Amino acid sequence: MSGFIATDPQLTYTERGEARFYARFGQENYRREENGEFTKLEPSFGNLVLYRATAERAYERFTKGDQFVAEGYTHDYSYEREGQQIEGEEFVAKKIGHDTARTRYDVDRTPRHQAQTVERDSPAREQNGEQNREQVRPFDPPQQPQQARQTAAAPVLGQ
Repeated sequence: MSGFIATDPQLTYTERGEARFYARFGQENYRREENGEFTKLEPSFGNLVLYRATAERAYERFTKGDQFVAEGYTHDYSYEREGQQIEGEEFVAKKIGHDTARTRYDVDRTPRHQAQTVERDSPAREQNGEQNREQVRPFDPPQQPQQARQTAAAPVLGQ
C-alpha cells in the first residue's frame, strides 16, 4: 500500500506496554479520461497503525505530509463507546518506509559495530524492575556474487 501521512502521528502504549503508532493516511486518486489525460480526484483516507519497535521507529521518522510505502493487512474492528457500537477499518503495517519515488533523503551507511548489547525496557518491565538484555547482531550484507563457472555444453544431437 502507498499513500501520505495526513495527520500528525501519535505514539501511545497499549495496556501491555507495547508501543502503538497511529495516523490518518491518504491516497491520491485519478481518473483516466477518454483523451488519455488524467484528472485528479479527491483523496481517500484511512487509519494507519503500527506496533512495538516498528511503531517507535516510524514515530521518530515520519511526519504529516510524508509519502510512504507499507506492507501489512487490513483489520476490521468494533468496540462500544458510551453505549454506542463503533466499527471501522485500519491498515496494520508490518513494514513501512518512505516512498523513494517521491521523497529525497540521505542514507547513513556507516558500518555498525560487530556486536552490541541493547537494553530494551517496556513500561511494564520498568514497573517490575525487570530489564531485557538482547544480543543484537548487525546486518552483514552478502558478498558480491561470484561469476558462474562455465561448463562445457553437452553436444546437441543432430548437429
